[in-house]
Amino acid sequence: MPISFNDIPGNIRVPLVYIEFDNTRAVQGTPAISHKILVLGQRLAAGSVPAGVPTRITSDAQVENAFVRGAMLAEMVKAVRMANPYTETWAIALDDDGAAVAATGSIDTSGQATESGTLNVYIGGKRVRVGIKSGDAGDAVATALAAAINADDTLPVTAAVNGTVTTQVDLTARNKGEAANSIDLRTNYYQGERTPAGIAVAITAMSGGAANPDISTAIAAFGDEWWNTIVMPYTDTANLDVLETELSDRWGPTRMIDGIAYTAYKGTHAATGTFGESRNGHLVTCMGTGASPTPPYIWAAVYAAVAAFSVTNDPARPLQTLPLPGILPPAVEDRWTMEERNLLLYDGISTCSVDAGGQVLIERAITTYQTNSYGVADTSYLDVTTPATLSYIRYATRARITQKFPRHKLADDGTAFGPGQAIVTPAIIRAELLALFRDLEMKGLVEDFEQYKTDLIVERNADDPNRVDVMSPPNLVNQLRVFAEQIQFIV
Repeated sequence: MPISFNDIPGNIRVPLVYIEFDNTRAVQGTPAISHKILVLGQRLAAGSVPAGVPTRITSDAQVENAFVRGAMLAEMVKAVRMANPYTETWAIALDDDGAAVAATGSIDTSGQATESGTLNVYIGGKRVRVGIKSGDAGDAVATALAAAINADDTLPVTAAVNGTVTTQVDLTARNKGEAANSIDLRTNYYQGERTPAGIAVAITAMSGGAANPDISTAIAAFGDEWWNTIVMPYTDTANLDVLETELSDRWGPTRMIDGIAYTAYKGTHAATGTFGESRNGHLVTCMGTGASPTPPYIWAAVYAAVAAFSVTNDPARPLQTLPLPGILPPAVEDRWTMEERNLLLYDGISTCSVDAGGQVLIERAITTYQTNSYGVADTSYLDVTTPATLSYIRYATRARITQKFPRHKLADDGTAFGPGQAIVTPAIIRAELLALFRDLEMKGLVEDFEQYKTDLIVERNADDPNRVDVMSPPNLVNQLRVFAEQIQFIV
């Protein structure tokens, strides 16, 4: 019976031995995805890497040279690397929009100290400390505070003493745009911190920032690279709509380079719920930060990094209880109750909790998808693990079929052909899909083999003899989300 050789010609007459290799049976089990994180954000003009250039990140020093220390993107990428140094990370920088306005705020330190101590100011979750001696006047404190802020070039703002009110330190965001309005200003975050008596601190929150960059510039630079996890720092409608359109196209059956975007929203409980209700994308997940000192764009970076590490290892394993390193929780009195967090989980907003040590933990990671195309409530893509698992199953299927049958002929079931022939039939493909299901089952991604075997359809297309059509109905494994028990006690 003839064998289908790939490289040895059938008409060779020159002696003697010719041996080729065929790797179609070499790979066993399910494949590993080369996972990539892509971080979007704003650079500063002095950065060595221009906007719109995908850049692979290998060190914090490279980040600061590429985008400039203190720039939104530089601090986001460093947060990603701190939370997950193992997953390949890339970044695409954006410049401030030409029409953008910088957010501003202020800290006023009026009065005169009647005791010595330390002023603890937090800007975007980072502490700035100023030593105060008894008798120091407010204007001297303001001068020292401005100097201390400017000395830390990782901060998202610059400072200057107001020319008229000399006790007031004016703050200006390094990057222009709406996102900088979320930079938190406060004093005395940790227990035991207090402002020395005699000094009164008044804070004017950051505001006035307008016009985030248009991420279309970054999306144009995506190319056909597979970005599995995307960190999205902006929550304005225009940018989210553009990103969701691109993600949907990548999710489709012709491109198959899908990814999940991670973002975060800062606001009151009511504002956060309203924002969540305005979105409906199964490839975007948004964490509600509440009144956290840490900026939401840093939340998005850490959330994405932690999720990427887990999803790479097991896309179906729930993310609940995973810590978000470096994220500061809201003050105890500002944290949302369980009832409030439960409401947000019906508004398309992911939630977090805080452990006894003050560490922020993912509570439940959900997508913003809430209703189908008819406006009916739909939980099919509720959890982030669902699109992540489907993405992996599709990749594993592609890898299995292209590896096993790269240059095969197609015949009907029952056709007689030699065992060495590169011929495949619907029945052979069906058997391969069943074997793949077993492999996926062993990885804990699917369940109920008998249902899958019964419902799986593999058939030759009636109109195109070169095509096989498959209806694959895997039952995705679920996650332990809720344990409910009733104790009927006896006395």
